[in-house]
Amino acid sequence: MDRLAKLGYDPQFGARPLKRVMQRELLNELSKQILAGKVNKDSVIFVELKNGVEFEFINLDDVEIVN
Repeated sequence: MDRLAKLGYDPQFGARPLKRVMQRELLNELSKQILAGKVNKDSVIFVELKNGVEFEFINLDDVEIVN
């Protein structure tokens, strides 16, 4: 979350650019990983920040989601 906050904050516009940063850094990259078959779209996906620079998407199999 800290990485997204740093990338998505602009002194002039506040947190407005955050939506674009989330689109670019998370959603676009996740879509590429799903299309490449590296991530299963039907599983729970864990997002981890590697080396403080890039996001890694990991399938979590056999996870039960509790509401």
